[in-house]
Amino acid sequence: GGVADGAGANDVGMVAWLMELKTTEYPNGRQVVLIANDITHKAGSFGTREDVVFKMASEFARDRRIPRLYVAANSGARIGLAEGVRKAYRVAFKDPKKPENGFEYLYVTKEDYDKLTEKHELIAEPVDLEGQEVYRLTDIIGSEPDLGVENLKGSGLIAGETSAAYNDIFTLTVVLGRTVGIGAYLVRLGQRTIQKTNDSPIILTGYQALNKLMGCDVYTTNDQLGGPGIMYSNGVSHIASSDHLQAVTAAVDWLSFVPLKRGGLLPITDITGSDVVERPIEFTPTAGTPYDPRFLLAGCDGEDGSWTSGFFDRGSFTETLAGWAKTVVVGRARLGGIPMGVIATENRAAEAIKPADPADVKASEAVIQQAGCVWFPNSAYKTAQAINDFRTEDLPLIVFANWRGFSGGQRDMFDEVLKYGSLIVDAFVAYEQPIFVFIPPFAEIRGGAWVVLDASINASVMEMYASSGSARGGVLEANGAASVKYRTKELLKTMHRLDNTLRELDAKLETADDKESVKAEISDREKALLPVYEQISVQFCELHDTPGRMRATGVIEREVEWKNARTFFFWRLRRKLAEFDLRKKMIEAGEIGRATKKLSPLEASALMKSWFVETPGMTEALWDDDKAMLQWMAQNNQFLEEKVVELSRESVVAEVYGVLTAGGNTQVVGTSGIVEGIAQACESMGPEERAEFKKMLKDALQL
Repeated sequence: GGVADGAGANDVGMVAWLMELKTTEYPNGRQVVLIANDITHKAGSFGTREDVVFKMASEFARDRRIPRLYVAANSGARIGLAEGVRKAYRVAFKDPKKPENGFEYLYVTKEDYDKLTEKHELIAEPVDLEGQEVYRLTDIIGSEPDLGVENLKGSGLIAGETSAAYNDIFTLTVVLGRTVGIGAYLVRLGQRTIQKTNDSPIILTGYQALNKLMGCDVYTTNDQLGGPGIMYSNGVSHIASSDHLQAVTAAVDWLSFVPLKRGGLLPITDITGSDVVERPIEFTPTAGTPYDPRFLLAGCDGEDGSWTSGFFDRGSFTETLAGWAKTVVVGRARLGGIPMGVIATENRAAEAIKPADPADVKASEAVIQQAGCVWFPNSAYKTAQAINDFRTEDLPLIVFANWRGFSGGQRDMFDEVLKYGSLIVDAFVAYEQPIFVFIPPFAEIRGGAWVVLDASINASVMEMYASSGSARGGVLEANGAASVKYRTKELLKTMHRLDNTLRELDAKLETADDKESVKAEISDREKALLPVYEQISVQFCELHDTPGRMRATGVIEREVEWKNARTFFFWRLRRKLAEFDLRKKMIEAGEIGRATKKLSPLEASALMKSWFVETPGMTEALWDDDKAMLQWMAQNNQFLEEKVVELSRESVVAEVYGVLTAGGNTQVVGTSGIVEGIAQACESMGPEERAEFKKMLKDALQL
């Protein structure tokens, strides 16, 4: 909006720039569209011109598929009054001598009416007032722009645009001042949000207006309504930053994980000097001991200042949404320099605090205890939200899964845990990049939790893995399974089969005269053995839940030793990214002919595998060897490009065949249309190309 005239010369309260940032990932520069409210222009309010600037800048970013940053500091939709009418209107009082008794209507004189209707400023009807013709006001339109509903229409326009932008490109909002009404909705519709912790509330209605509505001073600041205490705690704000600089730094850091353009290649960072790709993971959980899941991801400092390494590159993990739903941890990190999204289960108990609303005298703050390893409505929602955000950042995803299930008590069932749980499945189904679901050491996935994480939800991108030996998975925990499937009756049978003393007593019982005393002995022995046999039954049930059985039934790809998980997943990720890249080219090649059947991702992978196995020296077994597969792709680059071109050719052949047979309707259409099409194609060719085409046609038709 007029920044070309120099800083501050804009006559619109919305300003947009196309910026080029030179970053460590992109030293040659990356383009970003930056849109900002100008709070010095009419309090940063949104009028129709502001809305148009915003929409056009956002569309510009979408056309180029580049990131869109919005800096929010505004006062919501603009509101105004018709000044021409304000100066001219008069009042018909009930009793002109006693105006305090009230009035009948507003009007203008004939003279003013003529002047104002010329500019279409009002609509009025003639009435008689004490023998004089005046015009009673029915509608005030005004000659000024942007007085009311037209601004709301513009707000709707940019709300829709922002929703579309979130799906198409990387959107991020940095809230550096108050953002009101449509401003608050733009924050949420763009999803990713960084909020400055002071003087930057995200609100729908200012506190003074709410107080007026309620007739008393309930609220004292806008921060009570939309400060970080509310918005960071409920997950509208992903990151809370203490000052302006920190907020901008967080935004630039966030960009460092995102490709140059939507759907582009990931920005790979060189980690030389800060970490090593192929190294063992030092941090290992201990059975039965709660720990901070962030240590699993990022490592930790020892008390003596030494470093214990985690799964990801040292110093690369950035957590988001940390103020909300603390029973799940989400963020971004790098694995061997490759950016990834990560979701991990919190295994320790957490507190959810619901503040007391000052507007409700009876309300008090509610503190809800939430167990670890359980999905609650808020943490399920957070999980789904994070998956969706990672998807539109083109990030591969790893889930460190340790869930006993969803919280199924009455409060959480009423609080819609089922809805939020199913959002996780929806998010996985829409995902396009590789997803690894990994059960870390001494972790488990049970029942409903497994259902929303299983790789068959989206088989073309998801894979499941389990930590060797100690990971567990099953419908119920071993204790529960034993109490249902290994009841006391079964335990007694097992005792009588295995315990020598009981077997002797059973034999004695058959011949004994005093059966009662033998029965009493048996009963005592059974009672003595019951506790240990209960433990045996739990162990028996638990052995059904091992990674060995998961592998045997094909629900996981393989067991991975925790110590070597970093190395394994690094190579697996590199292989998957290369495979997905080729797969994308294959699918696009198949789309050239419209009449043909589109290749599905799984069909493309199967076709790729057949090319791999056909190559001399390659076998079915080597297809699962990530390094061998990557080497094959690097060595056969030319061959693979030819194969993709061949796919395009086959696709065109199928389409032309479909056109020439007119989808089996040649009799109806007649052949003249087909011949005309070929003639037109000839016209569009160059002389050499045309001669070649004629020769090929002659040969094909054996003329």
